[in-house]
Amino acid sequence: MAQAAKSVMFIWEGTNRQGKRVSGEMSGQSDALVKAVLRRQGVNPTKVKKKPQPLFGGGARKKITTKDITVFSRQLATMMSAGVPLVQAFEIVGRGHENAAMQELILGVKADVEAGGTLTDALRKRPRYFNDLYCNLVQAGEHAGILEGILHKIAIYMEKTEALKSKVKSALVYPAAVIVVAFIIVTILMIFVIPQFRELFASFGAELPALTVMIINISTWFTQYWWLLFLVIIGSVVGFFEARKRSKKFGDYLDRMSLKIPIIGLILEKSAIARFSRTLETMFSAGTPLVEAMTSVAGATGNIVFYNACMQIRDEITTGTQLQTAMRDTNLFPNMVIQMVAIGEESGAIDTMLGKVADWYEQEVDDAVEALTSLLEPMIMAFLGVVIGGLVIGMYLPIFKLGAVV
Repeated sequence: MAQAAKSVMFIWEGTNRQGKRVSGEMSGQSDALVKAVLRRQGVNPTKVKKKPQPLFGGGARKKITTKDITVFSRQLATMMSAGVPLVQAFEIVGRGHENAAMQELILGVKADVEAGGTLTDALRKRPRYFNDLYCNLVQAGEHAGILEGILHKIAIYMEKTEALKSKVKSALVYPAAVIVVAFIIVTILMIFVIPQFRELFASFGAELPALTVMIINISTWFTQYWWLLFLVIIGSVVGFFEARKRSKKFGDYLDRMSLKIPIIGLILEKSAIARFSRTLETMFSAGTPLVEAMTSVAGATGNIVFYNACMQIRDEITTGTQLQTAMRDTNLFPNMVIQMVAIGEESGAIDTMLGKVADWYEQEVDDAVEALTSLLEPMIMAFLGVVIGGLVIGMYLPIFKLGAVV
């Protein structure tokens, strides 16, 4: 099957309308398409060939991340603010990117725009990197003739959203990382250190303390069946993530249960409210109708509970219900949020009020993560002390008893 959808870089030469020789580089799916684009631009191509890939140097090909798209949005907005035409801005941003995959993506979008398509259409061809929210905002900017301003709003929105995600992840990753390190240390002790003590104690010929016997028995099992334990752990982790990815019902269950976890659930709830407010504010300021905006807002909340609430709000708004009333009917949003939305509806500045709500809850998440980290540090240290200290004490008890007898 031909890979027609993949864009590659071509080097071209030709003459313009004045008969002057010109040359350059262009991303396209084939040399024929590149020639067609050049002719539409008034260039008569005489040579078009694929750009050779360098053996050394050049941009490394890495996976495109959300951070890459965020930086791209900010760079494009900055270029347009400086008066650089859209196509030229794509060229500058694309050529300057260190990631070869990102460079190919940007220049591919540029090629589609050069071919006469809209920026929205070019982005919608790449849903893996540009979601419906992104495309809807760009479309609103193109229709209203305020693409530059919308790109700035998108950049700000993505920067704040990524910062919020990073804070929530840090709250979850830190304790998990410490537990993994503790497990590795215990594994090393069980497999390599405790068997040495077991041989030493066997030469004593005396009865061992119950704690020591228990640790030695665990170590013996560990030494023989460590592969089985690791197989179970790895299988459970892989199975968990596969089940979450493939089973919507399981994923929805996890979303609901995560909101009930002490402390963590509160952080996730505040994070969802912050994303709800920030997304709705951005779409409002872009001029997107409320009913259309709610679908994108629902997907941006990141939790099925809030997703369903947003869809309920959308359905109620369709029948003429006010946003504040629809939000209150979900029994999910705090009274402060509803009151801020009500003031915004009455004053006609709902996007401003939503922005203030988003700022407030983003700061709340930041404070909650710091508080959680401060709380977890002594708890984790105590946990490690009990586990590692218990192993050490268990191994040295027989030596202490032996010393007391002597």
